[in-house]
Amino acid sequence: MIGGDGAIPMRATRLPATASQGAMVIGNTHPAATVDYAGRTLRVTPYGTFVFGIGRDATGEVVLRIKQPATAWIEHRVAITPRDWPVENINGVPPATVDPPPAIAERIEREQARVVAARIRDDARTGFAQAFAWPVEGRISGRFGNQRVYNGTPKSPHSGMDIAAPTGTPVKAPADGVVTFADPGLYLTGGTLVLDHGHGISSNFLHLSRIDAKVGDVVKQGDVIAAVGATGRATGPHLHWGMNWFDVRIDPLLVLERK
Repeated sequence: MIGGDGAIPMRATRLPATASQGAMVIGNTHPAATVDYAGRTLRVTPYGTFVFGIGRDATGEVVLRIKQPATAWIEHRVAITPRDWPVENINGVPPATVDPPPAIAERIEREQARVVAARIRDDARTGFAQAFAWPVEGRISGRFGNQRVYNGTPKSPHSGMDIAAPTGTPVKAPADGVVTFADPGLYLTGGTLVLDHGHGISSNFLHLSRIDAKVGDVVKQGDVIAAVGATGRATGPHLHWGMNWFDVRIDPLLVLERK
């Protein structure tokens, strides 16, 4: 909107005062604003919404710089709330998936690079702003961020949320998106699918027994995209649901609880 003197009025920027480690944070500002954070210029929707993620190990505060058409650069700060990260001991995992030989390690690196490449998109899609739904119903058998110890060997923190469910249980899209990666046979993660929700937010679904969507498919919230399995490094059937903001891993449970 342009004022009577031709000036473009300022709009109040809305951000939470605090946000947790692993959170997806949605803010709102002028639709024509420029928003900079963590070395990126964030995409802003036509109604002024933008989104970013806070990593598991982030501390202190988030600092965003926002310039509206009628303002200079203004800094906005969000305090990061720390969390406790318990240790999970997981035994009975195939040894070759814990300490793979060189040839397998090289394969894993190549496969993971393909998945990472699928997460760099910055589409104008706005599925990220929906109220996310559970992709499957079940008990949470593994939580985001917890330190994982496989067969007694410490490994990286858990990158998503595990939901226990029988093999073959339909996996539904938690929000609108487009399929950017689908492969039934990755070494560590087995059947793997990545769904892009726009503005750098994506979901990944691992250990699938079946994949029902292909790269390029545009899906709506609730569409069946795959089925639960136990492929790759898994001790039983479950859905691993991970979420990212570009290369920053975020907690799907926090996204589900977002108001």
